[in-house]
Amino acid sequence: MPQFFIDRPVFAWVIAIIITLGGVFAMRALPAEAYPDVAPPQVSIQASYPGANADVVERTVIQVIEQQLTGIDNLMYFQASSSNGAGSVTLFFESGTNADTAAVQTQNRVTLAEPRLPRDVVLNGLRVQKVNSGFLMAVSLRSKDNSVPSDVLNNIVAAQVLDPISRIPGVGQTEQFGAEYSMRIWLNPDKLRSFKMSAADVLAKVRGQNVQFATGALGEQPAVDGQQVVAPVSAEAQFSTKEEFENVILRTEPNGTSVRLKDVARVQLGLNNYAFDVRLDNQPVAGFGVLLSPGANALEVAKAVKQRMDELAPSFPHGVEWFLPFDATIFINAAIHEVVVTLGIAVVLVFIVMLVFLQSFRATLIPTLVVPVALMGAFIGMAVFGFSINQLTLFGMVLAIGIVVDDAIVVIESVERIMREEHLPPKEATRKAMTQITNPIIAISVVLAAVFIPSALQSGSVGMIYQQFAMTIAISMAFSAFLALSLTPALCATLLRPEHLKENRFFALFNRSYDKTQRTYIRSVKFSLRHQRFWLAGFAVLLLLGGFVFTRVPGSFVPEEDQGFTIGMVLMPPGTSQPRTREFMRKVSEQLRSHEAVDSVFEVTGFSFIGSGEGVGMFFIMLKDYGHRQATATEFNQFASGIGFSQADGMGIFANFPTIPGLGDFGGFEFWLEDRKAAGRPAMYGAMGAILGKAGASPILEGVQPRELPPAPQLKLTLDREQAQSMGLAIDDVYSAVQLMLAPVYVNDFIFEGRVLRVTMQADAPFRMSEDSLNRFYLPAGTTAEGNRFSFSGDTATDGMVPLSSVLRANWTVAAPSQARFNGFPAIQLSGKNKPGKSTGEAMSEMERLVNENAPN
Repeated sequence: MPQFFIDRPVFAWVIAIIITLGGVFAMRALPAEAYPDVAPPQVSIQASYPGANADVVERTVIQVIEQQLTGIDNLMYFQASSSNGAGSVTLFFESGTNADTAAVQTQNRVTLAEPRLPRDVVLNGLRVQKVNSGFLMAVSLRSKDNSVPSDVLNNIVAAQVLDPISRIPGVGQTEQFGAEYSMRIWLNPDKLRSFKMSAADVLAKVRGQNVQFATGALGEQPAVDGQQVVAPVSAEAQFSTKEEFENVILRTEPNGTSVRLKDVARVQLGLNNYAFDVRLDNQPVAGFGVLLSPGANALEVAKAVKQRMDELAPSFPHGVEWFLPFDATIFINAAIHEVVVTLGIAVVLVFIVMLVFLQSFRATLIPTLVVPVALMGAFIGMAVFGFSINQLTLFGMVLAIGIVVDDAIVVIESVERIMREEHLPPKEATRKAMTQITNPIIAISVVLAAVFIPSALQSGSVGMIYQQFAMTIAISMAFSAFLALSLTPALCATLLRPEHLKENRFFALFNRSYDKTQRTYIRSVKFSLRHQRFWLAGFAVLLLLGGFVFTRVPGSFVPEEDQGFTIGMVLMPPGTSQPRTREFMRKVSEQLRSHEAVDSVFEVTGFSFIGSGEGVGMFFIMLKDYGHRQATATEFNQFASGIGFSQADGMGIFANFPTIPGLGDFGGFEFWLEDRKAAGRPAMYGAMGAILGKAGASPILEGVQPRELPPAPQLKLTLDREQAQSMGLAIDDVYSAVQLMLAPVYVNDFIFEGRVLRVTMQADAPFRMSEDSLNRFYLPAGTTAEGNRFSFSGDTATDGMVPLSSVLRANWTVAAPSQARFNGFPAIQLSGKNKPGKSTGEAMSEMERLVNENAPN
């Protein structure tokens, strides 16, 4: 093959140009990300059960779904969590599993569970979707002069922004940090009692009158002879205004008067969910997160999202602007930029080293031309194997430069040696040199392939990392070997000349220094040959020392990185209300913004990675550009943790995001404590307390904490069944009445600004603030066993309305606001990290030891 290209150098150039152009096109098409998607594919099942506590959600929703999760291909394990009003199950699949197929199979299993789920859960809808590997960016709207309230901003996001952004190619999912509009019906139980009505009566009337009818058409075929006109018939549609809901007729009297919805309730166009409060630097905002679809180019998607937001901005109300409180592409760009700079520096250094040693500009030019062609070929291979441009593949290319240069230098030096020793012309010297080194070049390539390719055959997340790294080097090496047998000899035959660069002062000084170093090395080799035992003993000492240091150096999966942002989780005392949490976050946020590294603080009240509720919150802290701050993300977290742990009325925990998205919520390790013997959650909590106490004193572990909310006060209702039966009240009617008052109940839909939104009913705020509210909730009296209408006197009314407090007994208890499960067993998730100087493996072994010592028998 080399002889063919020596005689046809133009053909070698054409192949090199084709490889280069192919690499350029592949490079433009490859997705760009900081790290490859090594996290196992995940599918999430989300359920909503308004008004239900965590225990009810677990028993009636989570366990029913878990029992159907059998027979799904490549399923490794699943974990579940339940909280007040919501539950979720996340399934983890083996690496390489098609996420779309996994989602379809999961949806089929969930369909089997739906008949056994509560009706409210089915009405609210079950969401089965692929879980992406983390937010690409957060997009927010704000009013510059605060003239537009946050409710309006949230509705703008839902009505005008989410759908256009979701349709951008590469956007896998959008998550709104808030809620859209809903028609809220706030019931007044006192007025309901005065009209002798129940909340169930109101619900039925609203559902019965806010409906859409299909009324057909006049004159459609088959028609009578001579019919000339066909006309569709329209009827009343669903309501679209507040006034229409207010005028819903609940009851008419014989005298012609009527009771309307506005007589017993306050109707308001409000938010569908008031659980969250979102702010940026204490300014109310609205926003959403953008998640990538698998294989999408993060940089291209981010660019498209920004461009689309610019197109949508003119339609926003006056004074409303969009901004990015969080943008992961900053870290991606910085990470790739650093590696590209390293790649460029490596090429320059290689050129300088070759020029200094070869001392021939023409000879140096040959590997300088060959190296970029080989690297472009690597991009072609990356596209064929479905890789992405990331730190691992680019780092593999950096290391591959040395191999590519070696192949070229072997050819050049061999040709130059023959030209110098045998005085042959370049073309003939190249022919003779290639007959001598073709087999060694092939042998070297095969040996190196035998080193790197097996590394790419490992399974799991580690295999995904080594696959992209090792295969990039192997592909570069293959192109290098091909070019060493084609382009390099063609260049040697056409570019090399017998003369060299003149030996100037620099080269003369270098040659003298090199000769002196060479003589010193030769003397040391001769000395070592005369004292073999001494050097072998020294080698043994170095070997033992290296083994000892290897055992002492801490290890981890991947090191933590400064990604340009960090997170903080807020945990307030059990039972804390949202305003108190909001005030706590405001104070902490002010102290965080005083740090020189902070650019902005994005605050979300009501949500946390350890659970949702009014007593939790999250900080998403965007740091300044790397060149405009002194502190690293880790150093800032130490500063922020000092603030978070010094507060008297709450606690803030700060940490980095995981280096590789999808492998946990933040850096460190995660551990599950399972109750496989049905010892009960109290026993699990006891074991957890013992583990946390010993982990705090461990010299290996740091920051070990549970990933769930602590037990909080809870009002437990118990029905006096005999009393209810004697009053003619059904159990279902009693608890439905409680739910209709205390929980936001989905009624049906209405039309607003061309969108279909929800109608939600609940008791107004003043009537659900304490346990005394039960005294103001009434039901119409039923029929006794004797067939008589129940009536009673004394402390209760005699108007046919029964107070719920007469059949319900309320007691305060303490219960967990969130509960977790792992592979169908009750569990508690713990997280933490190893102390400096300790490895992650040591930390995991220490946690396993503590669990075995403190787990209940």
